[in-house]
Amino acid sequence: MRIGELAALVGVSTRTVRHYHHLGLLPEPARRANGYREYGIRDAAALARVRRLTELGLCLEEVRDVLADDAGRELRDVLVELDADLARQEEAIRARRVRLGALLRQADEHGGLPDEGPVSEQLAELFAEMARTSATLPGPEPAMAAKEREGLALLETITSPGELAPVMATLRETFAGPGAMERAYEVYALLDGLADAEPDDPRVAEVARALADCLPRRLVAEGATAVESAMEREWRGGGADDGGSGGAGVMGAVLADLAPAQAAAVRQTIRLIGQLERESRGSQASTEKGAREL
Repeated sequence: MRIGELAALVGVSTRTVRHYHHLGLLPEPARRANGYREYGIRDAAALARVRRLTELGLCLEEVRDVLADDAGRELRDVLVELDADLARQEEAIRARRVRLGALLRQADEHGGLPDEGPVSEQLAELFAEMARTSATLPGPEPAMAAKEREGLALLETITSPGELAPVMATLRETFAGPGAMERAYEVYALLDGLADAEPDDPRVAEVARALADCLPRRLVAEGATAVESAMEREWRGGGADDGGSGGAGVMGAVLADLAPAQAAAVRQTIRLIGQLERESRGSQASTEKGAREL
């Protein structure tokens, strides 16, 4: 048989046959006087075996191991390893399909996916509520609202589920009450108004107070000091992620993306929350001390 006849018989291309020769997977046959390869039934059987092994999912290096007999691994060992690898792939595919199913449900329930997607169901619901609120307001959506969504999508991507859970709980509480989303959009608009302002603009303090008022009091009671300390390290030049969590790094990146006055307002908000937390702890300590004295 000529190479074309061999390839047609086994169901591969002549290029594949030549490639297998080059890799040593298929022995070179005897050649005729004119230099053409002359293949026989044993060559066809060897080529068919290589094809069967590759169809099982073995890579060509693994096929070489199998064909190497005593010098390589036993075929059963290779197949066991391949089966385990396929099981891992199946599990990964199932997980991906679950994720895709959730995204398709998001699209059906919310009339499409957010521009920042794909995101979790919780963020998709929040973004859909933001879109509904924005649609009821006059004029274009504040730019800060879009920045908020981008930052949340980034945070969800780089944060572990355990670290993300309290953030999502805070978000739900922040926007849960009647009119909470409308108030948030008022603050977004106020922050937009600082885009061309100087950091010492009197409106910075007003916006910081408005932003703090939007946040749930639970945030004050559950760790605002840690956030404030991380930010203080950054302001001193230590870096937002100076041995801390990824969240601080995100905060530093967010601030760097803001106009100077907007960043100043966010910093003042963090200081204000930290101050409120300390005052809350002091008031609680005084109350407990008074109760003990009674």
